[in-house]
Amino acid sequence: MGFEKQNLDLFLVPSGLFLMFSYPIFLLYRCLHLPHTTVIGFENNDKKAWVDSVMQVDKRDVGTALSVIQSNTSAATFLCSVSLTLSSLIGTWLGSSSKDSIFRSSLIYGDTSGATMSIKYISLLSFFVLAFACFVQLARHFVHANHLISMPYTDIPFENVELAVISGSNFWSLSLRALYFALNLLLWFFGPIPMFVSSIVMVTALYHLDTNTRPLHRHQYPQKEVGVRRTETTMTIQVAA
Repeated sequence: MGFEKQNLDLFLVPSGLFLMFSYPIFLLYRCLHLPHTTVIGFENNDKKAWVDSVMQVDKRDVGTALSVIQSNTSAATFLCSVSLTLSSLIGTWLGSSSKDSIFRSSLIYGDTSGATMSIKYISLLSFFVLAFACFVQLARHFVHANHLISMPYTDIPFENVELAVISGSNFWSLSLRALYFALNLLLWFFGPIPMFVSSIVMVTALYHLDTNTRPLHRHQYPQKEVGVRRTETTMTIQVAA
């Protein structure tokens, strides 16, 4: 029995999925044990410094901090709507698919049977739904951070605000990864070869984008130091008087 084009899906698609699922696990290990080597860890370090600056130094300028949170929430809401819309379109497409679809034609070099097409639709829909759920969680954490930052006359620990901001940022990264997976699965409709090539290209590009070679910056707060010096100077003057 000779090799048939339908057999390509049995080899290339699992290989591509193995690459796509292995890289996030590798990235998670680096984020937990070597955060300074990843862009996520580098950005989280800056976000922690931003929260510390907002809650300690620039507490009077709450409006700027809320504007930053609001812009992130707006972006998450927009992408959440896009993911939900695409999920609805895919669900409608799945319900109205026919045998005359272009993805079942002889131009597609791969398995175009009904069972395989159903797997393609369900897999693509699952990742769009996952992206939607992550964007919703992102908005939830940023709204919570908004409440904590704008709360007057409170002694809320800075760690609570940091946790909300960092958790929202992590969900942002996770939601984007889900969209990357969805794009990769979308190419599967054109055959297993484009899907496998896309997996290699995407993992290579993501590794390049996620790698950080710069040392973590040790943030300092000049305004806070100036305030302390002014207080010490005032106390010295009062003692001398």
